[in-house]
Amino acid sequence: MSSPASASEAAHFDLLHPRVQRWVWQQGWSELRDVQDAAIPAVLNGHDVLIGAATAAGKTEAAFLPVCSALVEQGTSNGSGAQALYVGPLKALINDQFRRTEELCGSLDIPTHRWHGDVAASRKQAVLKNPSGILLITPESLEALFVLRGPAIRRLFAALGHVVVDELHSFIGTERGAQLFSQLHRLETALGRHVPRIGLSATLGDMRLAAEQLRPGGGDRVTVLVSTGGGQEIRLQLRSYVTRRPDPGGETPDTAVRGIADHLFTALRGRTNLVFANSRRSVEQFAAELADRSAAARVPNEFHPHHGNLAKELRQDVEASLRDPSRPATAICTSTLEMGIDIGAVAQVAQIGPLPSVAALRQRLGRSGRRGEAAVLRAYVSAVATDARSTTLDRLQLPLVQFIAAIELLLERWCEPPEQARLHLSTLVQQLLSLIAQHGGATPAEAFRVLCGRGSPFAAVSSAQFATLLRDLGCQEVLVQSADGTLLLGPRGESVVNHYTFYAAFRSPEEYRLVSAGQQLGTMPISLPLYDGLLLVFSGRRWRVVAVHESDKVVELAPAAGGRPTFLGEASGSVHGKIRTRMRELLEDVVVPAYLDSRSVELLGQARRAYASSHLDSYPFLAEGADTIVFPWTGDRTLNTLVHVLNTRGVDASAEGAALRLGGTTPQAAAAALADFAEGTEPDPRAVAATVVNKAQEKFDEWIGESLLEEQFAAADLDCAGAVKVARVLTATRHQDRME
Repeated sequence: MSSPASASEAAHFDLLHPRVQRWVWQQGWSELRDVQDAAIPAVLNGHDVLIGAATAAGKTEAAFLPVCSALVEQGTSNGSGAQALYVGPLKALINDQFRRTEELCGSLDIPTHRWHGDVAASRKQAVLKNPSGILLITPESLEALFVLRGPAIRRLFAALGHVVVDELHSFIGTERGAQLFSQLHRLETALGRHVPRIGLSATLGDMRLAAEQLRPGGGDRVTVLVSTGGGQEIRLQLRSYVTRRPDPGGETPDTAVRGIADHLFTALRGRTNLVFANSRRSVEQFAAELADRSAAARVPNEFHPHHGNLAKELRQDVEASLRDPSRPATAICTSTLEMGIDIGAVAQVAQIGPLPSVAALRQRLGRSGRRGEAAVLRAYVSAVATDARSTTLDRLQLPLVQFIAAIELLLERWCEPPEQARLHLSTLVQQLLSLIAQHGGATPAEAFRVLCGRGSPFAAVSSAQFATLLRDLGCQEVLVQSADGTLLLGPRGESVVNHYTFYAAFRSPEEYRLVSAGQQLGTMPISLPLYDGLLLVFSGRRWRVVAVHESDKVVELAPAAGGRPTFLGEASGSVHGKIRTRMRELLEDVVVPAYLDSRSVELLGQARRAYASSHLDSYPFLAEGADTIVFPWTGDRTLNTLVHVLNTRGVDASAEGAALRLGGTTPQAAAAALADFAEGTEPDPRAVAATVVNKAQEKFDEWIGESLLEEQFAAADLDCAGAVKVARVLTATRHQDRME
């Protein structure tokens, strides 16, 4: 079932319990929003429901008003079991939603409980003793319940009637998503009944695919509600700043960074804003630059960094500053503030550099324009100045063109569809070990039925593949099998399950703790080289390393006058083919978007002239020294498949952003190699995967045998059919006159 939520048909308020109606009136709401009203009968009738609406469009209330209505109707006696389960991707989001729902639930006498790593053990014990009401939890903490409280799971959730999954888009296609939906399937198996699920998200490109991932094997039965609102005014500008090439033998200051920081300082002071950078290093760099400007101007610093390596207390201080209407504050952040944490009214959102996805850009823009105001997006691009030495690839200004393409697709209300379900064998290993720990053992048949049966995110795993996986784990001493066939934890399995890091489906890097004067500032990867006297930037301030304690992995810092941001991990993501296609269309067009500043207009014009003069519209092969640059204008998955295939054929190929670089190859030879591939038989993805060395990418992949890793990589990372199609387009007849 699928339907838009229409305000004109809003007539379901009377279905809510009178006490819930009274709470709505007390808020001074004149009417419910479209998705809030449409969700009432769907939730009360026990349907699985997927709600898509912009940030601040009332998705949380759309779920909790009818859920709370049902709970009031049923009664909430202590000890009967949790009646509703809310799962969020972040502890901070759990805390935020706890604050938001506590007022509603408190007025209805519905107990609400948080459960994550920062919640006191005494509070958790109280929940275990008298489970009731609504439990807000992360996937990792839910995993810990399965492992540590396995026999009690059925009692803890005996009364469960609803599951709410917030920020659904953050789980789709990920290890954590496979973990979460496996947990929900295991929970239903333990209870012996269906428990309705409610998914909430602001950024889902294909609602039917998203519905299938919310309810694996049953997406066609999910009620899909999409808000008809969202006609919000958007004000945006894209500004470009140019950095000169480094001088020979010296270091050229990054004038683009300075220019962007100058404009941010002028444009954002005095209000509450979010500035998104594409890496934690960039967050630190711009936070330090803006703090320097505040000090030089002798004004209070309103600019504060916010990212995952900072200590929890420092992040909470920034969030509190954003919520405080009495003082302006701007957070320089990564995706940590992309989620729906309530940070009050955000005046403007800035994005530094292009993002790999339109969905992420939409999510970030949605943080602005709350309380009925226009959404404001300030976009910034750093470009390298071109001169007589510059290559055509430089002159194409692809970061700028990609950013414009993403904005154009955003304005057209398009975003990437969810990825098809992957095998996620590493997460299946985790769930298998968790299942065995929960029950003290399991037969192979039981484990396969629970973990890979209909309704599970691992339903694509065949019984033969599962048997191979069990053999692989046995060879690694992760599992052992008793005389009666029961699967038990082996020595390595016991060791892993008994460590706190087991509960996360993803790999956590080993890190140093950074401290100054007894205060913990945060963490940094242990792989970074450190030494006494090193100057660095962290938490938006400049420091000197005064001591490195290897035994307990502690780094002592003292304030310093200089320093540079360190590498803390870069943002990653796959670019969809739709963005690359739009990039090509922009380069072949003559229309100039109205939101570009004069420098961006100049650079776009330069890019279009370089594209036209190189005849890339008719001949997508460009000589660059001894190499050839090919422009397939396709998505990263297909582009990377071309790289793998060409390398197996003896061609030195690598992906370079939107382009394909063929080393030591002339345009004619490159075209011939692609034509030979296009005219041949479509390659077997397994055979291509067998040539890839680094297939073990997820947490427990090291225990999985080569055969299964090949199948997993072929399914998740290769698009052989798409690669053949692109090769045929690249070597079409209309190019032949240039090839000969």
